[in-house]
Amino acid sequence: MTTPDSTVLRQHAEQAYAHELSALAAHDDRPRPPRWNLSPHAVLTYLMGGTLKDGTEITPKYVGERRLMEIAVATLATDRALLLIGVPGTAKSWVSEHLAAAISGTSTLLVQGTAGTSEESVRYGWNYARLLAEGPSEAALVESPIVRAMRTGKIARLEELTRVQSDVQDTLITILSEKTLPIPELNAEVQAVQGFNLIATANNRDKGVNDLSSALKRRFNTVILPVPDSLDDEVSIVTRRVAQLATSLHLPAQPPALEEVRRIVTVFRELRAGATEDGKTKLKSPSGSLSTAEAISVVGHGLSLAAHFGNGHLTAHDVAASLVGAVVKDPVQDAVIWREYLETVAKKRDDWKDFYKACRAVS
Repeated sequence: MTTPDSTVLRQHAEQAYAHELSALAAHDDRPRPPRWNLSPHAVLTYLMGGTLKDGTEITPKYVGERRLMEIAVATLATDRALLLIGVPGTAKSWVSEHLAAAISGTSTLLVQGTAGTSEESVRYGWNYARLLAEGPSEAALVESPIVRAMRTGKIARLEELTRVQSDVQDTLITILSEKTLPIPELNAEVQAVQGFNLIATANNRDKGVNDLSSALKRRFNTVILPVPDSLDDEVSIVTRRVAQLATSLHLPAQPPALEEVRRIVTVFRELRAGATEDGKTKLKSPSGSLSTAEAISVVGHGLSLAAHFGNGHLTAHDVAASLVGAVVKDPVQDAVIWREYLETVAKKRDDWKDFYKACRAVS
């Protein structure tokens, strides 16, 4: 496990929560799969939160249905890879990172999927200077994070799998089915050792970008991560993550008032659902995803404004500009939808007067 460094902008999960992982390992007396740092039960406690026998508080990393995390953890203890699917902002990458940190002690064996991700990023490449000087050799081989995970028995991660070209996706089939990667240039192969597995994430709004082949789908157990069920759950997620963000950025501001966070989350949930929370008013939904992650960004940006250009207390005036920017992605269609929301919903709520005026001023 790497040593935490308080000067980095964003610590890896295994660094930021090193004390929790150490405490869990010390109290973990349940069976552990080969090369797992924690038992599946302890991994679940790390994700969902709890209190250990010595009083150590384990903060929840995922707020949602416990069964989904049980399925995810149990999958990684089998020979099936795990695919986390959901709309943007449903904590797919966050859960992936924390699963890898808890199981393997490192979340850094990562391939970021894009349209330009090459086959070498998934399999291996070559140090061409050594290749030209010495010919194909182990020393000239440049292993991908997935191959390093295979050799060391750790969890590898592949973000945004459906953004990767289909032919590159299918290079995973042999790795996931045979747990082997042939290296024909060396007449050799890499065989995965016990503990190896893969967590991939995919955005279900990207369906049709690069659909997975049926052969590759069969190698994954899929867990769909939904948006938070309730307003209170989403407010809790946003509040906790903003507090962590403010600490890492050393923002000299007071923690955001709960009612301000609740208003922002309410706006996102109502526009996302196409109806007010009480179901009495139908609304049009804008083109953006209005995810929990975007709500966190809106509150974080507002805190920065409050800290550096305000009195340190988050107000509607501080969040209005970034909120409008999050909602209005299409300057024509979304702008109309946003104005309708302000006039038909926000304006009529007595305790939203300051919020309505602040949003109107920047709309």
